[in-house]
Amino acid sequence: MTNVKKQLGILSIPVLVAALGYFVDIYDLLLFGIIRVPSLHELGLTDLEIRNQGETILTFQMTGLLLGGIFWGVLGDKRGRLSVLFGSILLYSTANILNGFVQNVHQYAWVRFAAGLGLAGELGAGITLVSELIPKEKRGVATSLVAGLGLTGAVVAFFIKQNFHWRTCYFIGGGLGVLLLLLRISVFESGMFHEVKKLDVQRGNFFMLFKKGERFKRYLLSILIGLPTWFVIGVLVTFSKEFGKEMHIAEPIDAGKSIMFAYAGISIGDILIGFVSQWFKSRKKALYVFYAITALFMILYFTVQYNGSAMNMYIIAAGLGFGTGFWAIFVTMGAEQFGTNLRATAATTVPNMVRGMLPLVLMLFQFLRNTTGDYITGAWITGVIVMSIGVVATILIQETYGRDLNFIEE
Repeated sequence: MTNVKKQLGILSIPVLVAALGYFVDIYDLLLFGIIRVPSLHELGLTDLEIRNQGETILTFQMTGLLLGGIFWGVLGDKRGRLSVLFGSILLYSTANILNGFVQNVHQYAWVRFAAGLGLAGELGAGITLVSELIPKEKRGVATSLVAGLGLTGAVVAFFIKQNFHWRTCYFIGGGLGVLLLLLRISVFESGMFHEVKKLDVQRGNFFMLFKKGERFKRYLLSILIGLPTWFVIGVLVTFSKEFGKEMHIAEPIDAGKSIMFAYAGISIGDILIGFVSQWFKSRKKALYVFYAITALFMILYFTVQYNGSAMNMYIIAAGLGFGTGFWAIFVTMGAEQFGTNLRATAATTVPNMVRGMLPLVLMLFQFLRNTTGDYITGAWITGVIVMSIGVVATILIQETYGRDLNFIEE
């Protein structure tokens, strides 16, 4: 196991295949947000219905991610990281092909739920595998490359949407997944997982995360540090068209374009944060830097856009994306917090718990905008609450830079 790790660098086959997997994952995950308006228009919905039903469909997708994260995480520790990488991509590729045939909102919501179930396994299993195969000195950079390169899938999804019918966009996503299955044949299983299989310890017991107070604290904090990401993407960027109207921006905002700009920023941020973490020799200090950038662009989002231009919205979306480029380190920390017998369970459920909390964030946003009577006010109060939770969680969580991952949870 030690020799294998020494032979692997940050551009080795497992890293590149994990990055390509996350590329397809992000393409499929963000595709609904990019083609939400034209697809729901074609299904006969009004502008108001598009907003309300769009939130409903997104909630179905994120609920699928939440439940799928638990299923794939447990499977990853019981059957191996590769079983998840193969099974999850098969499910979400099939779901995306079916998405090209939906005829009403009810079908749309349930197929996105199935896609969410499949998409839940991709990132956690990939990051777990890379974390265990790459030497700890290079781990942060390797996982950042996986996330950074993978996140360009959102940019590609936007340009695909510009040139193809929305149903064809879903077919392309499904096809990319099938192609990726063939590439995965060359990837081998983690040596740490093979070693832990020989031990008489529980593997993939999801409830172990809750049995000890200290372990549950690690798990909860691992989730909460990522919460600001999906407020930014799931609310501010996905519904930028609606925010543009409320801010009296004359030119209609293309939500798909906002997502494209945001994910271009996230991709750059995700690659850069790995090097920032290496420079500081700290995951937490890198998080603080990127939280500050996120907060700055959130302030700009709510203060400089009234009667502004669409390009202002897109540039600020890119800045918000860059700030939330801490996603790579957040997921890496989720893997580094836990022993080998629970690592896939934690690393797969943590990001999907964050994604699955988006419906709660949307509910908070809806409550606050109804209570205050103002769409914008509800949004910035929600943002303050979410950012505060993330900062407090980062203060309390353990530093994991340079941690040896060859340990187990008792």
